[in-house]
Amino acid sequence: MKKLNKVAMLFAAAALAAPMSSAFAQATVDNWRNADGSLVWKNGTNELCWRDANWTPATAAANCDGAIKAAPAPAPAPAPAPAPAPAPAPAPAAAPAAPAAPAAPAAPAAPKSEKVTYAADAFFDVNKAVLKPEAKAKLDDLVSKTQGVNLEVIIAVGHTDSDGSDAANQKLSVKRSESVKAYLVGKGVEKNRIYTEGKGEKQPVADNKTKEGKAKNRRVEIEVVGTRNK
Repeated sequence: MKKLNKVAMLFAAAALAAPMSSAFAQATVDNWRNADGSLVWKNGTNELCWRDANWTPATAAANCDGAIKAAPAPAPAPAPAPAPAPAPAPAPAAAPAAPAAPAAPAAPAAPKSEKVTYAADAFFDVNKAVLKPEAKAKLDDLVSKTQGVNLEVIIAVGHTDSDGSDAANQKLSVKRSESVKAYLVGKGVEKNRIYTEGKGEKQPVADNKTKEGKAKNRRVEIEVVGTRNK
């Protein structure tokens, strides 16, 4: 009889504890737990959790039978494979080497001139325009010196003293320069390479008041312009 009373007391205590634990657990889970909620009561085999009248799978304690299991966290998506490195751009074809600039041609030598002045008295008789033998010899020497020269031009200019009229002196100076040209052409000098001019008495180089000065003013100037072959 005493044993039965003890058993009845245990069931009564359990019956009293059940509403208390249910009230305590309803806010979170509907499995019976101890007073501080730290332990869920299970059956004798420790496999099944005790449930109160409000139990649903949604209010079951985690890790108890029947509880809704949280969906497993999706496995992280595999990191995308790194994009293949772009193929290296082909190296630009080397620009063809610029052709070497041709060597600048050597500048042609500047023409040089040589001027020779002859006494007109030695070239001609007074008031004459015919070359004397001495004049021809001097012109022959001049032609020989032009050999090996790239001839540009020969300039022959006649001059007189102040005796006589300006007009007469001008004509005489021109005739004498033309006589020089005719002789040089006869020696093989190209005609179009010879320029003639008469200055008469306009360009004296000495005083026409003296005999000596007049002699210096009666002259023939011959200038050769060209470059000498190397």
